[in-house]
Amino acid sequence: MSSFRAWLAASTPPPTRQPWKAARSRCWPGGVDVLYPAENARLAEDIAARGLRLSEQPMGMAPQARHFPRRNRIVSGLCRGVVVVEAAAKSGSLITARSALDQGREVLAVPGHPFDARAAGCNMLLRDGAVLVRNAADVIEALPPAAPDHAPDQPQLALDPAPAAAGSNAAPPPVPPAPPRPDPAPRRNLRETAALHSAILQRLGPSPVAEDQLIRDLNAPARAVAPALVDLELDGKIRRSTGGMLALS
Repeated sequence: MSSFRAWLAASTPPPTRQPWKAARSRCWPGGVDVLYPAENARLAEDIAARGLRLSEQPMGMAPQARHFPRRNRIVSGLCRGVVVVEAAAKSGSLITARSALDQGREVLAVPGHPFDARAAGCNMLLRDGAVLVRNAADVIEALPPAAPDHAPDQPQLALDPAPAAAGSNAAPPPVPPAPPRPDPAPRRNLRETAALHSAILQRLGPSPVAEDQLIRDLNAPARAVAPALVDLELDGKIRRSTGGMLALS
């Protein structure tokens, strides 16, 4: 049996606030029976009464730091979009944003001052094509339309229509067209940037390679590869040596 556990639960505000009415879902970094932090015991009881509680960890496992990125992967998959409000350049929020991108979700970010280290991650996402968020209206406009809670009623078609009267040339009733499907969300520059980063890292190794040779191997324009190389160099994933030679760090 899979260790993936699903309990009835939902996110609620703390007990001191007005309780919400609708059922929702919440993800646990550890086992669903482990309360973290312990002072949220009352909140956990309310969650267990109204919606869905999820975890990939086995029962009884205490949450550890390595569990949170995996937990956030579930969170981003359950959402239609991820809004990054504050993130440093090495923030775990950027891991969640990449997970959302891989899952085909919208990635949005709130801009910050360019000299504020707490906003460096958000500004990086915006540079790479994330949707800029100024207010709630920007989020609503960027998200795809929500699917209806219940599928629309399908037209009822007669399986055995009555035979036409003798000598009648009446045509069978027309079949109603299928309802149109919503257009898929367009792919954005952020996905292309992630793919280019991956291609660069795959072609580099411990032995230095000339930047011009790398660009030829990628078969990509230099104006697109140069900013990606700077990103990877700032992230510490590649190193640049004398003569424009590049290698993995």
